[in-house]
Amino acid sequence: MPSTPLSSISLHFEYDLVAARRRARQVAELLGFDEQDQTRIATVTSEIARNALRYGGGGRVEFGIESQSGTQVLTMTVSDRGPGIANVDDVLGGTYRSSTGMGLGLIGAKRLMDDLTVDTAAGRGTTIRMRKRLPPSAPPLTPERLARLADQLARQRPEGPIEEIQQQNAELLQALGALNERQEELQRLNQELEDTNRGVLALYAELDEKAESLRRSDQVKTRFLSDMSHEFRTPVNSILALTHLLLEDGLGVETKKQVMLIRRAAEDLESLVDDLLDLAKIEAGKIEIRPAEFEVANLFSALRGMLRPMLLNRSLALVFEEPERIPMMNSDEGKVSQILRNFISNALKYTEAGEVRVAAAMTDGGEKVRFSVTDTGIGIAPEDQERVFEEFTQVDNPMQRTHKGTGLGLPLTRKLATLLGGSVGVRSTPGVGSTFWAEIPVHYVGDTRPGVPRTVAPPVSASVAAGALRILVVDDDETARYALASFATRPGTDIIEAENGTHGIERALADHPDLIMLDLMMPGIGGHEVLQRLKSNPETALIPVVIVTSRFVNDDERRQILTKAVCVVYKGDLSRETVTRAIDEALGRIAS
Repeated sequence: MPSTPLSSISLHFEYDLVAARRRARQVAELLGFDEQDQTRIATVTSEIARNALRYGGGGRVEFGIESQSGTQVLTMTVSDRGPGIANVDDVLGGTYRSSTGMGLGLIGAKRLMDDLTVDTAAGRGTTIRMRKRLPPSAPPLTPERLARLADQLARQRPEGPIEEIQQQNAELLQALGALNERQEELQRLNQELEDTNRGVLALYAELDEKAESLRRSDQVKTRFLSDMSHEFRTPVNSILALTHLLLEDGLGVETKKQVMLIRRAAEDLESLVDDLLDLAKIEAGKIEIRPAEFEVANLFSALRGMLRPMLLNRSLALVFEEPERIPMMNSDEGKVSQILRNFISNALKYTEAGEVRVAAAMTDGGEKVRFSVTDTGIGIAPEDQERVFEEFTQVDNPMQRTHKGTGLGLPLTRKLATLLGGSVGVRSTPGVGSTFWAEIPVHYVGDTRPGVPRTVAPPVSASVAAGALRILVVDDDETARYALASFATRPGTDIIEAENGTHGIERALADHPDLIMLDLMMPGIGGHEVLQRLKSNPETALIPVVIVTSRFVNDDERRQILTKAVCVVYKGDLSRETVTRAIDEALGRIAS
């Protein structure tokens, strides 16, 4: 591409290098380059000219202007008649290693310029052409302006080495000043970064502290709910027991309806309390799995009888499909039943007409049983299908507002299924219906802990012997004592009551009852200590004791209790039948 010449310098002596450097700076300044680029252009020109003088025996430096696609470019051409450059490709590629440092000038020039070409051959010398685009702010170079610049450069007298050294010193001082400014800026940025890091560390420490505080609060909440199970359940169990007693008597139609409403409200409250406490026990790690073999068909049969009273709507059917080719399961039947009860009760609650269908089928290659509850109810929107498994969450729906609840049932089913090694899910279409499912392993693979009793109430062993029977009921709750006494009363039975542990021990020593029914949670001396004192005293050691409690009893505690007591009965299960079975078991132990 043709170049319009501006100026040239011959290279014969060392001071010609000074002139070449000075001329390069003058050209760059006149063309509008900033001071940094002026220094770069002068330095590159000086270094390449030095190579021409040293290795080529002299030469020439020419400055010119080219136009490339509308862009004007400064060209600097350094030529010599020397022996040429061997290994020029290695030099430009940065792989050539020279003990004299040859080639470093070319590499530096290539980095600082926009373009660099080398034409070299043995016998005809070397021509190195470097290009630098003019800055966008520079005025356009018309032929007239180029002529004026060339004339101006021709009239400028080259300055001597001293002036050039002074100029270089000024440039060096300027560069050092810029470096100092950058160093100060870097130190400032480092200080800001250190301050930021300290702030981030403080934030992390604060977040950790808050997270730990939340964990402690959650643990306190969980412990509170778990430990308060006795206080929560005692009044509910008392209401259920008393309504059971009232319904056994001949009540009028209106009175019986009122008692039934009281009982239904108490049952709803018991269900809510049970869900809340079960969640708390799971979080506290206090809930236990009691695996045993059971048949799905028998489970469905029990659920059918249990849930049929909920069918108050004649246009709604509850259908249990007969399970086919499902083997005997070894899992916690009670918890599987609890999962299905929650699914079914929700389906019945939110389905006005049609059916609720319960089914079971093998899945996962025969490793799991998939229990499903399908309804023709209101359905759930896709964005809400995961939320229904979150605690205290209920989907906003007009029908939802007519049914009260805490939103604990479905979250509890997920936690129970996880404990059993399974999972839960839902498929639903609004206005069409929903299918809730739970996949439970056929064989529970957790800690089976053989020898742990599965049931709370003992089996019937013998009838109550004829004749007088004295039963001591030790409980701090008056309603509980009354309910126990009523369920246990029959011809020839004498009930003795004690309102605390100390009084219970005194009455046991004074009256020598045939059976003691003992509560665990009492002020002062608790049930565990009362049981220990009774069994360590020869006068009362042989009296059978039935533990009656509303507090959750884990397997280890139950095993410990059953070394001294006959059985454990939960107050929530109290009825004439359960009390009778407990008495029969206790008297059977005496007879055997």
